Order: sequence, then C-alpha cells, then structure tokens
Amino acid sequence: MLAIYKREMRAYFTGAIGYVFLVIFLSMGGALFSYTNLYSMKVDVSTYYLWMLIFSAVVLPMLTMKSFSEEKKAKTEQLLMTSPVSIPGMVFGKFLAAYSMFAGALLVTTLPFLIVTRYAVVPWALLLGNLIALLLVGLMFIAIGLFVSSLTENQLAAVIGTVAILAGLLGIGVINSLLPSKYWLRYVFNCLSVFTRFQTFTNGYFDLSSLIYYLSVSGIFLYLTMRVYDRRRYL
Repeated sequence: MLAIYKREMRAYFTGAIGYVFLVIFLSMGGALFSYTNLYSMKVDVSTYYLWMLIFSAVVLPMLTMKSFSEEKKAKTEQLLMTSPVSIPGMVFGKFLAAYSMFAGALLVTTLPFLIVTRYAVVPWALLLGNLIALLLVGLMFIAIGLFVSSLTENQLAAVIGTVAILAGLLGIGVINSLLPSKYWLRYVFNCLSVFTRFQTFTNGYFDLSSLIYYLSVSGIFLYLTMRVYDRRRYL
C-alpha cells in the first residue's frame, strides 16, 4: 500500500493534476474567505465551510478521475493486479493519496482564520467542528470518485459521473427542505442528506450518527471498488 501511495503522490506532482487542483482549491478558498468574512467584516465560519462543501463536490473529482481510468487507458492495470500489492492495498493507497491532497489543501485554507485572530474573535470550537465535518465529507466524496474511476477508462466520464452522484447527494438536502414537515419521505431524505448531516457540525454539535454515516458510505464505495477489481482479476 505504501508503494502505491508514494507512486500516486509522485504522479500528482510530476503531472499537472496536483498543481491545477491546488491552485483552483486554494484560490477558491481565498475568494470565499474574502466574500464571507472580509467583505462582510465579520467572522462567519459556517457559511464559509458550507460553500466549501459545495465547491468540493465540483473540484474533488479532479483528484480521482485518473486514479483507475488512467491505468486502464495506459494498459498498466494488469501490472497492478499482478503485482505483490493486494487489491485492498492498491485501493487504499490510491484513496489515501487523493485524501492527503485534499486534507492538506483544506488545512491551508484555514490559515486566514489564524490571521484574523488579531482583529476579531474566532469561534474555534465551531471552526474545528466545520473542519472535521468537511474532512469527513471529503472521505465520502473521494471514495465515490474512486469507484466511478474504476468503472471507465475515460477520465472525462469519470469526472462527469462523480459530479453527477455528488450533486444527487447534495440535491437530496434541497428536496428535503421543500417537502412538508410531516411527510414520511422527509425522514428518509433527512437520513441520506449530506447537507443535513453537515449542518449539524456547522451548528457546533458533534453528531455520532453523522460520523457513522460518512464512514459507512466511504467504506461501501471502497468495498465496491475492490469488488470491481476482484472480478477483473479472474476474467
């Protein structure tokens, strides 16, 4: 797994993907911070991270689109499957590399809040809750992206497929807000909604059920990715 992790991290920085992702993510983080905090002259942690959640659904597929799709296109997929690395090791190595890129970039975007402590009071507990929530959402988004990437050799198709699934998960929260409060489907959507579970953290509460939800969905999609390669190994 470590060999795959190092290989993927090296690939991010020997190619353009890693740099493009960092430039876009950090630029958007700075722009959102300026709009939600500097422009309004107040510390607004929750709004900032809510917009970062939406933005992450669009930009994170950049990290996962090449994870398996490029292996298929370059005909190196069989080399991976016949190497001494196990399928779980291969999947987790690629997953951790993409997640390291995301987590590192996200931590950098919190630095402006450290700077404004000289001029305003930053609600650190709320900031930590939002940061943890977005890191958990990132786990799920990247796991979904890896699964979609394992299904196709076309990187553009991997991006579009991942964004479509993530948009659907976010859209559940929008639909949920439009349903009557006593409608039974609202309870189902409430359980599945990424927005609803994320907002628990943005309000300053640590929700164990949301933690289990994010970890479970991430685990399911990582398992499905492993199953895809288990089947291909014997074809």
